Amino acid sequence: MPTTRTLFLLLLAGALCLPVLGIAAFWLQWDAASAQILRGMAATVLPGYLGTTLALALLAGAGVIAVGVPAALLVTAFDFPGRRSFEWLLLLPLAMPAYVTAYAYTDFLQFSGPLQTWLRAGFGLEGRLLPEVRSLWGAVWVFSFTLYPYVYLLTRTALGERAPQLMEAARLLGAPLGRRLREVALPLARPAIAAGTALALMEVLADYGVVSYFGIQSFTAGVYKAWLAMDNRAAAAQLATLLLALVLLLLWLEQRARRRLRFAGSAAARASADEARPIPLAGWRCALAWGLCLAPVLFGFVLPVLFMLRPLAADWTVLPWDRFWQWAGNSVRLGAITAALGVLAALVLAFSARRAPGAVTRGVLQLASLGYAIPGAVVVVGLLLPVGWLQARWPGLQAGYWFTATALGLVWAYLVRFVAVALQSVQSGYARIPASLDDAARTLGAGVWQLAARVHAPLLRRAGLAAALLVFVDVMKELPATLVLRPFDSDTLAVVAYQLARDERLGEAALPSLALVLVGLLPVVWLSRALRAAPR
Repeated sequence: MPTTRTLFLLLLAGALCLPVLGIAAFWLQWDAASAQILRGMAATVLPGYLGTTLALALLAGAGVIAVGVPAALLVTAFDFPGRRSFEWLLLLPLAMPAYVTAYAYTDFLQFSGPLQTWLRAGFGLEGRLLPEVRSLWGAVWVFSFTLYPYVYLLTRTALGERAPQLMEAARLLGAPLGRRLREVALPLARPAIAAGTALALMEVLADYGVVSYFGIQSFTAGVYKAWLAMDNRAAAAQLATLLLALVLLLLWLEQRARRRLRFAGSAAARASADEARPIPLAGWRCALAWGLCLAPVLFGFVLPVLFMLRPLAADWTVLPWDRFWQWAGNSVRLGAITAALGVLAALVLAFSARRAPGAVTRGVLQLASLGYAIPGAVVVVGLLLPVGWLQARWPGLQAGYWFTATALGLVWAYLVRFVAVALQSVQSGYARIPASLDDAARTLGAGVWQLAARVHAPLLRRAGLAAALLVFVDVMKELPATLVLRPFDSDTLAVVAYQLARDERLGEAALPSLALVLVGLLPVVWLSRALRAAPR
């Protein structure tokens, strides 16, 4: 007979995996009508969705590698003035939601924007002078400069302790600089590059704000069009399944790459790294290093922020200050509720894994960790399919009301996606607590609740606060799930920014967009401080 703890863990896992279970249940109801819908999409929109999504993923993947890898190599293997500042400055684009960056570039570079207007007036030219920013290449540009920190951070971590001494050993053996980079540094960083690229591509596949605003027909846009515009749940479920399959493939590749990561963390390795100093750069090589490190910061953070500040400085009267506080209050309330519940769920899961590490617990942890990889579009479809089934079978339950007219469905969707973020932070905190403390507490007669409250809780305070901060910021920036599941008259900053930009009210969209950037800076500051405090 399963214990109460096992039943609770299975129930929690089922709640967090409901989107995947809902989509799987749809396929159990496969019939001739579903087959006809799939054949119709295969003959019309499906090839376009697949081709556009793969092209966007391949180009964006090449972009994040081209931007993130050189920056990581420069700040780890070379020494030049300002290197320590660039170590944390290169993390700033993490604070920029991709759709906010898209709005900023569109406002500045479009035909009626200030740059093209100034060029036409100053040089007496006519017509469009720059390529259309709302295009596939525009989306690749946005994703490359907002998502490269995934590659940069993992590559920098992989190279930070071992690259200097190995490159120094190669130099003593007579290898020139190009060969050292090609045959020592890059092979050492290859698993980290693969893992970081896979994480960035998960964000690309999950994105709705950029592809919708730029009019790109990707799988995510197709899911929302099938559900909201065509009111075709079968087509939305089929497209969501294909999107989920692509994301799970990327997740498998990312986990496989992570298993190949090896970090030399011993004291001897750190001492060896201190002895092998990075290669100093001077002259034009130093200028080139500055350019390669400064460009991602400029294009991924500084310029988008300046583009959004321009309409604020031009006319403050058009800004919706009265409604802004309502939108911010909705975002903060949802973020705080989800952060509290997410950290509580993570603590329960991590504590269960520590107390009774069995097959059931490991399986539940793996299922809970999958949530962050599931795109918001898949979460929405996977939640609404069983809700619609319950509403049709038992109207008296009012399942549709509770999931769409209240915050229940929205908070549930947030938990499905972001419990994994809290769990990772809490598990990192538990890894620093020796098991001998648990044994000592039990020897002194402490029960389960006393062990959790009086021993673990004080030691997990920093990890819990970090988990709450990360979940809170992710909820504030979440757009796809919020756009569909939010209750009536409960707009958030992310939804309002998207709606104002879609209506070409980019000046008004700057205020909620900048608020999201300010909130996004919080985990970036925390991460940069943690990296600086880490032993070198």
